[in-house]
Amino acid sequence: MDIAAWLRDLGFAQYEGAFRDNDIDADVLRRLTADDLRELGVASIGHRRRLLDAIALLSEGAAMPTEAPAPAEAAAPAREAERRQITVMFCDLVGSTALASRLDPEDLREVIGAYHRVVAETVGRFAGFVAKYMGDGVLVYFGYPEAHEDDAERAVRAGLALLDAIARLDTPEKLQIHVGAATGLVVVGDLIGAGASQERGVVGETPNLAARVEGLAAPGTLVIADGTRRHVGALFDLEDLGAQPLAGFAEPQRAWRVIGESGAVSRFEALRSDATPLVGREEELELALRRWQQAKTGEGRVVLVSGEPGIGKSRLTAALSDMIADEPHTRLRWFCSPHHQDSVLYPTIARIEAAAGFARGDAADQRRSKAHTLLSSGGADDDFELLAELLSLPNAAAALNISPQRKRERLFEALLHQLAELSRHKPVLGVFEDAHWIDPTSRELLDLMVERVKHLPVLLVITFRPEFQAPWGGQPHVTSFALNRLGGREVGALVLGIAGNAPLGSEVVAEIVERTDGVPLFVEELTKAVLEHVGQEDRLAAVLSASPVSALAVPATLHASLTARLDRIGSAAREIAQIGAVLGREFSYELIEPVAQRPEAELRAGLGLLTDAGLLFCRGVPPQSSYLFKHALVQDTAYGTLLRTRRQELHARVAEVLQGDFADLAERQPELLAHHLQAAGANDRAVEQWLKAGQRAAGKLAHPEAIAHLERGLALLSTLPEGPERDDREIELRLALGVSYITVRGMSSPSVPEAYARSRELAEKRGNERQRFQATFGLWQNKGALGITRDARVFSNELLQLAGRGKNDGFHLQAHHSAWTTGFFRGELTEARAHTIEGSRLYDPEEHHSHRFIYGGHDPGACAVYTAAQLDWFLGFPDR
Repeated sequence: MDIAAWLRDLGFAQYEGAFRDNDIDADVLRRLTADDLRELGVASIGHRRRLLDAIALLSEGAAMPTEAPAPAEAAAPAREAERRQITVMFCDLVGSTALASRLDPEDLREVIGAYHRVVAETVGRFAGFVAKYMGDGVLVYFGYPEAHEDDAERAVRAGLALLDAIARLDTPEKLQIHVGAATGLVVVGDLIGAGASQERGVVGETPNLAARVEGLAAPGTLVIADGTRRHVGALFDLEDLGAQPLAGFAEPQRAWRVIGESGAVSRFEALRSDATPLVGREEELELALRRWQQAKTGEGRVVLVSGEPGIGKSRLTAALSDMIADEPHTRLRWFCSPHHQDSVLYPTIARIEAAAGFARGDAADQRRSKAHTLLSSGGADDDFELLAELLSLPNAAAALNISPQRKRERLFEALLHQLAELSRHKPVLGVFEDAHWIDPTSRELLDLMVERVKHLPVLLVITFRPEFQAPWGGQPHVTSFALNRLGGREVGALVLGIAGNAPLGSEVVAEIVERTDGVPLFVEELTKAVLEHVGQEDRLAAVLSASPVSALAVPATLHASLTARLDRIGSAAREIAQIGAVLGREFSYELIEPVAQRPEAELRAGLGLLTDAGLLFCRGVPPQSSYLFKHALVQDTAYGTLLRTRRQELHARVAEVLQGDFADLAERQPELLAHHLQAAGANDRAVEQWLKAGQRAAGKLAHPEAIAHLERGLALLSTLPEGPERDDREIELRLALGVSYITVRGMSSPSVPEAYARSRELAEKRGNERQRFQATFGLWQNKGALGITRDARVFSNELLQLAGRGKNDGFHLQAHHSAWTTGFFRGELTEARAHTIEGSRLYDPEEHHSHRFIYGGHDPGACAVYTAAQLDWFLGFPDR
């Protein structure tokens, strides 16, 4: 069996040398494993899989075709014409004509054969594809048939390696080559030829440009076009050859000679994506700039920017930031999240943790030290202890001996003080994004911030969707405007700006204008999808109808274009995008790695492809990197492609990872764990976490958030089987809800008896005295607040009776609590005074101060003292 011919027939000629050097014959070939192929230098998982499939056919006795591509490839959609970005490399032997005149034809054959083998082996090491041997020239593609995140870099490295390898080749005469490379969009057509002569036809200017820049290369050098230079950035030391006139090109083309690897920049370093052109927002940007000038004088301003998803709110704030980039200022950004709408002060916590440089491996003391460095300047020590408590760090906030409400006020003051301190040194541009996802506590803080900034050199920009009712409009220092959809002329300009030099026909532009309805994000994404099929305008309709209207809030046109882009990044990267979508709008490498369960190189490559495709933004270098979906709609689209069973499987895996590797995060944000458990269908465990999240929020006096968590848990109960366990969970959820309802809606709210009556009914059935006592106390509060003192007396007597059955001082204390309050309002003053005396005797501050979270929202000891004082006055004993 001719192993070399077999490899060429499969399209893997680059591995011929490795198989030959390692003595791979037909017998050994049939026993090769994936690990063996890896040692042979087959780095690509796809290549290994196809080789193993072909070997399996051999082992079954099937004959491999010699005149057709591999079966797996023949069935692949990639065989059809497609638009693709690749790097094309040409290399040529220097002086081959003179060499042919000096060497015997057989010697020349050996020299050319050795040259071809070196090219195939070297290119194969960098996952290049030898498309065609043309005598003394070789045509190579990087990025086809399989793309990598760094194909341009691979091409340059392969070119440099080829220069070195050819120079060291042992031949009768020393050989030299010159190499040229260019990167750009091409249309890859049908296969031409068959067997060893088979090649993939490529149409576009990129191959021509690569051939022309090769002509600029001196012997023993590599020259690249400007497009390739933009992709490799500062990875290599380059010499600018300037704009060169090239045959076939109307304009001179800039070219660069590659000197060598610079070693200065990691290819994983996050690079800022090219911004989409800002079109049609000149008036809004000018207005925001005027407000900035006013704010710098010390008269703070607030700008409210509303608009539907994708309308360009974030793009406008980015443009504002760019416009003032050269001015001395501090930029702050708060980012609200759809998955943290009930997480107390999430935007503030996230901003501080990022600014302080918290790392997952940091010990608590390290985090405290980092936070202290960031936050302690100019503030009181007590303020920092409150901030440390907010960040769940070791703290001495409990020693402050202040009421929860006062602590909350002090925390807000500390946070506002941080803003004021920053503005003392330089003007501050603050951007509060996506306020429609704000948690209630952050909303309170933002209310105070809007008021405070009017006396500071601060411009605060708040963005939100139209459904959010911003309460700050109408104040003298507040400016509001809504971003409207772009007009047809503006959309056309935006399309052409995104397309650049790509030849989009007027009909295609008109189609994009019509289908995107003036929303810039839709324009951007649909244009990018169409650009992948430029020159194939008849396929535009197919792209737009690629998938049905999603159940998610993603417009059909955008969903179709994003689905088309997700399909083109490859199955592995697409799956990584889906996993990221399950994790949320923003996720870290440290979290997706254990959830994805993929080899490190594959995961990094997939994330790189998603970043290169503009679907994700990357901040940092793995494994200390974080990723952000370019838009919530991008995440929705990726998530929407998952089948329900696959979604549940991934959410279950996320929950497992959170409880294992991220136990501290799950403890601090039980609502996050609850979300994933519920989405995984683990409703019984989700209910537990919603209860825990509600209790934790209530403990921080964040009762609106607590109500949201507890009601979600309650809504899930119907999915659980009936029985004592479900009843017990319902009781605890309703008891916790009752306390939060009283705090937020008042004791007389109809929600209160609804929560407590059902709790009492179930508690009586289960015979749980504690639960029955708490539920009865809640019903007593409600009747008292409504002034129905007769019913209040009935419930108070029941509480005294329940307390009398045992020796629980807490029950006795709260029963007397209900009795003195009821007696006070019924005019039974002497009896009420007796109950206050008994309550004061029973009260233990260390044991009973926490009752304020269970009974009535206030301290029973304090209540006994001030009620007794009032009673003494009414009874004629003011001196007591």
